Amino acid sequence: MKKTLALIILALLMASCASKKEVLYFQDIDDTSLIPVKEIYQHPEIQSNDILKIDITALEQEAVLPFMFNKLNVGNQRSTNLQTMNLEGFLVGEDGTINFPELGKLKVVGKTTSELEDFLKEKLSQSIINPTVKVRLLNYKVTVMGEVKSPGTYTIAEESITLPQAIGLAGDMTINGKRKEVLIVRQKDGERQIKRIDFTKSDWMNSEFYFLQPNDMVYVQPNNPKVKTAGFIGSVGNLLSVASILLSAAVIIFR
Repeated sequence: MKKTLALIILALLMASCASKKEVLYFQDIDDTSLIPVKEIYQHPEIQSNDILKIDITALEQEAVLPFMFNKLNVGNQRSTNLQTMNLEGFLVGEDGTINFPELGKLKVVGKTTSELEDFLKEKLSQSIINPTVKVRLLNYKVTVMGEVKSPGTYTIAEESITLPQAIGLAGDMTINGKRKEVLIVRQKDGERQIKRIDFTKSDWMNSEFYFLQPNDMVYVQPNNPKVKTAGFIGSVGNLLSVASILLSAAVIIFR
């Protein structure tokens, strides 16, 4: 009886173990030709409900005053619990526009922050000599879910974040995370895009999904051992506890 129980425990432990090929990241990175980051980087694309901070400067700063944000009505501001500077931002409406001083309603959805800078510079050049325009998102967020140590929605202070950085921000994958199927859900042009990333490889670093876009959702799926034990035993530690109890009971009964 003891021998049978020992074999059962050994079999369960072996079934719960993960191989090196299932756990290690970027296993083929030495054999992959990675292209320069600047060739795949994309400025964030503006979406409805984004909050934009737009700074305008020029040699003659007086010429910029009519286009300053304080010309807007209070109704065009959005009060939030985010950083105080969000109150200085332009809220992108559901129709994809912002109400810009002197220029009126401008369509911005679908443009990247870089494209909007060029667009505004062209518009403002009719009234300002050599204007400089800087656009940034104030509510750049990504959500990381599933088998990571700290799942949640994260606000990004920088203009860009890579997928590995987002996983790191969430505390890295747990040992139960399925490295070969990390799911990215992205909304673009009114449609959802779904991409599955194999973290044991590195060729995806050359794709458009290396850099995350605002409002991207990252989901780390549980691996097979995690799924099989969910709601039953829960972990290898609990499994050993249950097996120990069964073995002790068997010794008492059959001795």
